[in-house]
Amino acid sequence: MKILGIGNAIVDVICKVNDSFIEQNNLTKSTMKLFFNENEFKQLLINLKIEKTVSGGSVANSIVGLSQLGNKVGFIGKVSDDNFGEKYEEGLKKENIEYIYSKKKEELPTGTCLILITPDSERTMCTFLGTAGKINENDVSSDAIKRSEIILLEGYLWDEGEPKKAFDKAINNANKVAMSLSDQFCVDRHKPHFLELVKNKLDIIFANEQEITSLIEAKNFDEIINFSKKLNKLVVVTRGEKGAVAINREVVVESSIQKNLKIVDLTGAGDLFAAGFLHGYVNKLSIKESLGKGTEMSSKVIQQIGARL
Repeated sequence: MKILGIGNAIVDVICKVNDSFIEQNNLTKSTMKLFFNENEFKQLLINLKIEKTVSGGSVANSIVGLSQLGNKVGFIGKVSDDNFGEKYEEGLKKENIEYIYSKKKEELPTGTCLILITPDSERTMCTFLGTAGKINENDVSSDAIKRSEIILLEGYLWDEGEPKKAFDKAINNANKVAMSLSDQFCVDRHKPHFLELVKNKLDIIFANEQEITSLIEAKNFDEIINFSKKLNKLVVVTRGEKGAVAINREVVVESSIQKNLKIVDLTGAGDLFAAGFLHGYVNKLSIKESLGKGTEMSSKVIQQIGARL
């Protein structure tokens, strides 16, 4: 297997809202808010018209992109044996992904992420992790990890307790580890741990400019470049309209964005960028070509609703 993704198995529920909905519910636009109370989460959903539901989660989106590009991939993520869990598994199998998890009835339901799209195409996410957040080391197959060239992890998955043990087991058995920092909220919440991972455990790091700026408390982009050069790893940073940059020791490669796109929804832009880049990487393309593939994939996904092509 080329790449095995391990991440939060979350069903994406996509809805269009106006800015006032965001304000009334005390949400911060373009960020992700975690809900710990299932009823509070359900209240949000009550008045909304659902556009569509998709088997989501950041790493799962990347893995689907990799599968669509013809790579042999797998995914591990915890769901419950309920309606959404059923939909989740079906959704991945339809995309030719080896789903390496046996679901059973759990105390908590399958995780759900409400993706609220405002008229400016920005997405604001409300997540109830449900059983996805309870992943533990027994849910993670050492055998599947060992037979994949690279494992792809997400910052969203990292949490103290059982998820951390699952994370450690995955890293300790892997041939190569790639990870996305996921979200600035995530970085701020786990800063010392993420810094330790970036410096000592990961081979490939994906981040957007906000996330890595926050991680190392950089004052400008030069500080990010200098920090990345010293790491002796492959660091890939997306910069919105400024394109993307890959830093591999002393080598810095830049790539610009595609122009004149009709952007309708930024959901999944980072996930599909990672898919395109990793496709290039595992298929021995140059870093420049890999950045180009990442840009091409993210450009396609932002011109449609949802994180799947």
